[in-house]
Amino acid sequence: MIILEENVETSPDHGCSPSDRTIEQLFESCFILLDKAPGPSSHQVSAWARDMMGLEKLGHGGTLDPFATGVLPLLSGKAMRLTGRILTHDKSYLAVLKLGADVTRDVLEEKMSMLTGKVYNVPPEISAVKVQVRTRKISRFEILDIDENSVLTHIECEAGTYVRTMARDLGLLLGTPVELKELRRPSSGRFSLEQSITMQQLADAYWLWKEKGDSSAIERVLHPLEEMLSEVPRIVVKDGAAAALSHGAPLLRPGVVSIPEDLGVGTEVLLVTIKGEAVALAKLVQPSKVIPEMTQGEVAKPNCVLMKEDTYPRSWKK
Repeated sequence: MIILEENVETSPDHGCSPSDRTIEQLFESCFILLDKAPGPSSHQVSAWARDMMGLEKLGHGGTLDPFATGVLPLLSGKAMRLTGRILTHDKSYLAVLKLGADVTRDVLEEKMSMLTGKVYNVPPEISAVKVQVRTRKISRFEILDIDENSVLTHIECEAGTYVRTMARDLGLLLGTPVELKELRRPSSGRFSLEQSITMQQLADAYWLWKEKGDSSAIERVLHPLEEMLSEVPRIVVKDGAAAALSHGAPLLRPGVVSIPEDLGVGTEVLLVTIKGEAVALAKLVQPSKVIPEMTQGEVAKPNCVLMKEDTYPRSWKK
């Protein structure tokens, strides 16, 4: 980390550390990890949660079919701007496949191995996605258990993979129909079922806070959007720079407090305040090694502003 200015102060009267946000502030930019139950669509689940909690904006990151279960991120307020990032996360699945005829384990494993690596994965007919030929990377497709003609499989794959299509293609390779009977998503990116809650647990946590004034449960459920971006390199900026960036202005050299080493032009970075608040995602326009030598000029251009305007006071005249 390159420290450009030491002992820089931040205003105690504006902004706050993500861990110190109120529940109301968290709802403005947070995510919830839901363990979706079978039955409703992903859109229905997010709509129910939105209406239950009285939110203006709440969307989901990664569609699960109505019959499928597992990790479904819900994004609130400004966090919805990160939906595209969530959608590109690699996924894992547990799938129960029903074989139309007896198949030996050796033959099944051989055919399954033919569906790993880069494979064609066309959306099934029931999908709302426009049919198009495309490839997806399947990192793992393995047998966990077999009970007569029912096979429990584990799949690790690129975002946008249709497991129903994998089942159909496996059937074509085996020469017998293969039906997808159950589907569960244990992980989406680095988010897992261990971090997820049910819809009922979400409703209970909200009720305890709203009706009983007990925020202990809802605080564990609402995750600051900064946690979603923990792997992105961070540039720390001054309060005045945060104010300008929240209006879409570029980051100028005088506003930088610290920057990671060895970052090249075009690197995506997260601009954060001294308190650790996400201000914007941006692309570097200068390599980090030359920034200490600069006295002025642009350092990075934001492409996704995450901070509410005027969280920090303007230091410029209109």
